[in-house]
Amino acid sequence: MTQKNKAFEQAQFSHVDQQGKAAMVDVTDKLTTQRTAVAKGKITMSAHAFEILVNNQHKKGDVLAVARIAGIQAAKKCSDLIPLCHPLMLSKVQVDFELMGNECAVEIESMCKLSGQTGVEMEALTAVSVAALTLFDMCKAVDPSMVISDIRVVHKQGGKSGTWQAN
Repeated sequence: MTQKNKAFEQAQFSHVDQQGKAAMVDVTDKLTTQRTAVAKGKITMSAHAFEILVNNQHKKGDVLAVARIAGIQAAKKCSDLIPLCHPLMLSKVQVDFELMGNECAVEIESMCKLSGQTGVEMEALTAVSVAALTLFDMCKAVDPSMVISDIRVVHKQGGKSGTWQAN
């Protein structure tokens, strides 16, 4: 082994090979464990757009139902969207919305779960992101100035690192 290869192995980059090229992490030897991730995000809109959403009066139909399906579908397609992300056999994807009247905002929460060798944080984040983008797409005629924000992982469980909870 060359000196360069030894130094590279010591650096332990997870997504590049010995030649510095992008590579998918090998999870073959990782233990299969129950893994869960929860992500959240928010879309804030005008009072008028929020009122139409709350009263389910959008011309495009039930935007929350469509956004929920979009989020679930996105979690299932995460590896097609994010380079080097492992395709996963998700056992559960849930997308929920909390209507926050005082902020004229919708909080989006997703939960992804599986029994596998790698975590599901990216799937949960993708579900929230696409649900928010779908809400934006369906409501932009009423309010093109909506803001998508605060997309983050708030909880993960399973794997070698165990349980993590955001503060």
